[in-house]
Amino acid sequence: FTKFVMIQLDSIHPYPCKGLAGISVKETNIDIFGPEYDRRWMLVDKNNEFLTQRQLPKMVLIRPEIQGEMLRLNAAGQTPHEIPLMPRSGTTTEVSIFGEQCEAWEASADSGNWFSQFLGSPCRPVFMPDSSRRDVDPDFAKNSARTSFTDGFPFLLIGIASLEDLNQRLEEPVEMRRFRPNLVISGSEAFEEDRMKRIQIGEISFQVAKPCGRCRVTTVDPDRGEFSGKDPLKTLAGFRRQNGEALFGQNLIHEQQGRIRVGDSLKILES
Repeated sequence: FTKFVMIQLDSIHPYPCKGLAGISVKETNIDIFGPEYDRRWMLVDKNNEFLTQRQLPKMVLIRPEIQGEMLRLNAAGQTPHEIPLMPRSGTTTEVSIFGEQCEAWEASADSGNWFSQFLGSPCRPVFMPDSSRRDVDPDFAKNSARTSFTDGFPFLLIGIASLEDLNQRLEEPVEMRRFRPNLVISGSEAFEEDRMKRIQIGEISFQVAKPCGRCRVTTVDPDRGEFSGKDPLKTLAGFRRQNGEALFGQNLIHEQQGRIRVGDSLKILES
């Protein structure tokens, strides 16, 4: 007798600006890019090169919140600052992300000053308009798929059981937010997401495209905004290493647009 456990969507996390803290929502629209508002903003340096916690771990201390049509940014010791959540127009510039050129829109100069002051490094936010075209790596996408300023895929999914398995191996347990997933599932076995090929959450089907190779951002303490030791990356590499990468979580590509909600069940269509 096998007990049937339903796999469910436990939480949804968009990251309105790449590298900053994420937010938690009860439901989200899925648009052409992926989860609505996810990584449509990012920070660039004076050479228009993208910036992440890899260079500026303090980014994680900036907490965005959606307030109507504005994205409010909160950081200790600074007056909260607002930028439009989804600007309708802007001055176009070319930015570089992982060596790829993308069209982006500039924000106001005072936004750049606000970020530069808190992070102690010259930078400014840029927005990806609908007209900007950035494709998922065709080696992994069945059909052509687009993505925003992500690390390459529209979604990252992780099971709570996978984190629990990892935490049993760590001296100091870590929270899920270190791994910056968009979708967290409950009711699955540890690393069961690795065995999924196509899934359905609510009304949306997803291609499970590739495991996520992790980087040193996972070693940033999200409460202090600084790198802290070699874990969890070192421990992950010890038992989850493949082709020189430490794997944790699965990158997904959505096959439709629509809506998903916390509590939606996950069906495995292909494994």
